Amino acid sequence: MNLHRVILTFFSALTLISSCREIPADRLYALKLEKPPSETDWQRTLPRTVTVRGGRPHKENPLPDINEDTVHTSTPSCHHGGQLPDPIRVEMKAFYTETDLYLRLVWRDPTADTALNPWIFDGEKWNNEPRLQDGLGLIWADPAQFSDFTCARSCHIDDFGVSGSGFHAGHRMKLASPDKVLDLWSWQADLTARLGFADDRRIDEEGMHGDLPGEIFSRNSRMASLQNSTDAPFGEQDRPLVDADGRPPGGRFYAPGTLAPGYLVSPPHGSRADVSAHSRHENGRWVLTLRRNRISVDPLDRSFLPGEGNATHFGLAVMDHTLSEHYASTLRETLVLLE
Repeated sequence: MNLHRVILTFFSALTLISSCREIPADRLYALKLEKPPSETDWQRTLPRTVTVRGGRPHKENPLPDINEDTVHTSTPSCHHGGQLPDPIRVEMKAFYTETDLYLRLVWRDPTADTALNPWIFDGEKWNNEPRLQDGLGLIWADPAQFSDFTCARSCHIDDFGVSGSGFHAGHRMKLASPDKVLDLWSWQADLTARLGFADDRRIDEEGMHGDLPGEIFSRNSRMASLQNSTDAPFGEQDRPLVDADGRPPGGRFYAPGTLAPGYLVSPPHGSRADVSAHSRHENGRWVLTLRRNRISVDPLDRSFLPGEGNATHFGLAVMDHTLSEHYASTLRETLVLLE
């Protein structure tokens, strides 16, 4: 039976079943394939739309859109209320094979923010630009530990303590209970997209960690590399350690407008490299495809088994040119691998 017929059969079955009982609305269903999904496979299957709310959209000039009473670009007026940011709708699709799980996520974002604190050469010296990056986070939860799991509930209610500056390595999100753990996949449009992976991390009572210890992101900053420097990294007296080709910039010719990365990325190893990612920005949308082995050898990572009884709850967050003000899903979402 070919894929097209399988899909038609599946949705016909859903139509028949729905006449007898309510189909859960919070399910993302993954169909089984004999081989990795092709672009045709992705186009043929229907998406599960997950709505994320509460973030801050990146606009080239946000000030004209602010209500007169609004004092911040992302918070409403305390008197009459400003206009809240429109939610983002993320289309999710899923397939699996005998060995791997595949996810595709598509969401609208008119601005592709793919450079975190880049260096720009002005013809005389290097200047650091205070740009941020887009990103997406997926949090996987064991239903036995989190029966009513949602991303918004987890991030902002009593099971978490939140401090720090953002959804990245320095974030201090943590669980209150020592016997619980969440599996986190963090994709960043600059730092992880460069090497085609999503950072496989976890959240526990001590905070957020990579699946393997150690830092794989470092500032491309001469001042940051000096132990006794009194000048701030990325400041006027600073310059990059290496250019875009990984070479020290001293004595080389660079045309005005030449870019160098703001951060250096070391290739992840072991279970931290479990999630591969392919991303592209086209027609004002991000298209992100993730792949991971269904069965993890790391006991702190979720494994994905077929059947309703092996369903996995998940939460979704989208970052638009930010490290902290992310959009989050507010309803319970569940991934089910169809048998």
